[in-house]
Amino acid sequence: MEDTNLKDRIKKVAIEHFNKNGYHGTTIRNIANEVNCSLPMIYYYYKSKKELFDEIITNDYLQLLKRQSKKLTKSDAIGFYTELVNNLNSLSDFDRHLYRLGIKVYMSFDGDEEHIQAMDEYEESIYPRHAEILMPYLINPADCTVIVRALIHLLDTLIIEIVVKGRYIPEEDIRAEISLILSNSIKPGTL
Repeated sequence: MEDTNLKDRIKKVAIEHFNKNGYHGTTIRNIANEVNCSLPMIYYYYKSKKELFDEIITNDYLQLLKRQSKKLTKSDAIGFYTELVNNLNSLSDFDRHLYRLGIKVYMSFDGDEEHIQAMDEYEESIYPRHAEILMPYLINPADCTVIVRALIHLLDTLIIEIVVKGRYIPEEDIRAEISLILSNSIKPGTL
């Protein structure tokens, strides 16, 4: 087995175990058994379970988010957010499991204090980015904070439905819900 294939297999199995058993309930030994490799081989790539989890969350999960954002083509606010959520309907099984694990850490359901703190910092960066996206479209820029909060709450709910609960949400339903939040706040002609 090639090094990169083994390393990828270790991460794939680790993501499954972390999703099923949580960070604290997952052991390197169980991962090694399922991968069918020795413990020293896993420790060749990762010094600890924490290092493996760190790479999955701080590298792979955040890279997945970046790849998803690069797929966005819509320039209007409602179209942009509809596309953002709708693209999740077509995630591969691997990416869905990775995304689900990232959400668990993001929501402070898994990981250790360091992981949760890193996700809290990431979450703090979300508000300014969404405010920057929405500000040019808003009728009343003073409402930006409240609109962004409501939008993020809706996006979180839709993402959980698709990624965590495994439900398919049709694009027109996603658009309708996002429109409900944004349509009265967006300048006419910019929808």
